[in-house]
Amino acid sequence: MKKTVKKIFKVLGIVLGVILLALIAYIIYLYASYHRIEDNLALEVEPAPDAGEDLEGLTSGARPASASALYNSSLTTGQEYSALTYNLGFGAYTPDFSFFMDGGKSSWAKSKESVQNTIQGAGELIASYEPDFALLQEVDLDSTRSYHVNEYSILRTCLSSYNSVFAQNYDSAFLFYPFTQPHGSSKSGLALFSRYLVTDSLRRSFPVSTSFSKFFDLDRCYSISRLPVDNGKELVIFELHMSAYGNSDAIREGQIRMLADDMQKEYEAGNYVLCGGDFNHDLKASEDDSENRESWAYPFPRASLPDHFSFCIDQLTDEERDSLWDSARNADMEYVPGETYTVTLDGFIISDNIECVSYDNINTGYTYSDHDPVYLEFTLK
Repeated sequence: MKKTVKKIFKVLGIVLGVILLALIAYIIYLYASYHRIEDNLALEVEPAPDAGEDLEGLTSGARPASASALYNSSLTTGQEYSALTYNLGFGAYTPDFSFFMDGGKSSWAKSKESVQNTIQGAGELIASYEPDFALLQEVDLDSTRSYHVNEYSILRTCLSSYNSVFAQNYDSAFLFYPFTQPHGSSKSGLALFSRYLVTDSLRRSFPVSTSFSKFFDLDRCYSISRLPVDNGKELVIFELHMSAYGNSDAIREGQIRMLADDMQKEYEAGNYVLCGGDFNHDLKASEDDSENRESWAYPFPRASLPDHFSFCIDQLTDEERDSLWDSARNADMEYVPGETYTVTLDGFIISDNIECVSYDNINTGYTYSDHDPVYLEFTLK
């Protein structure tokens, strides 16, 4: 009997030892493979797939013989333009999808076909609005969670008359959590699509957590893309995806301060500034509003914005703002109208030399993502 007990304890000891060694090896792997993508990284501006041979030899600011709107060398003051921002949720968030980081069930999309259909549907929806600029977040290049579907490639096909810029904000090691369906490795980022030629673009790295939680958060960033205007100035488009999941006040404040400083520099240089994306803050709530919202849905601190900047949503009347469809749903459960928590996390900031002509949150019932698009029409003064 004693020998049997000893054998059992010996086997258990070996098993626990192997598990412990594997855990230590995995933690070493996580830390050894962790890296942040370079800050102030120049981004490639990719010509529209439909451009064909027209772009051969084209230099920044040049205009080919076809003279289509796509190749205009500059924007025009007083002319109306449109922009759309949309977090695509890596193609996973059909209305019945819930995500483990939000308290839901799944860490992968339902299937490869579901990812392809969802991104295709979102791309066609975007194209139907014919925005001059589309700012898209959570676009996967090669991720376990989205079955290694290159979503950027699908979107470039859907928006084939647009130039594009991709800013990667996630290049993670393989995450073995949750254990029932490990989240895996991910390569993902922000995509800007433009009907007009972008002269150059830059990736800026947001400050992020340095604790163990950094392995579960994106390598947050924003892109800064430049387009010439006919008066010698530039329209500077900031596209962002800020941190979520209850990060520290210091990180949130650091991200907002960095963004505000960069926007302020562009305004002081005489440029027009349009900033859009997923702010991961409740854009409808006032700073002293603590009722009827989730603990992670912090109101955006308007006082942190530099002078001459404002959210487009703040230029609406109280009635117009309150009646806006919420741009995001909580993914702790499937979407159930009237039951699932919804909030507006997405939108645009503009400098005061840009006029907001119209502004709307598009209601798709979260068909293609846990977010819905936000659409803006504007003019450069």
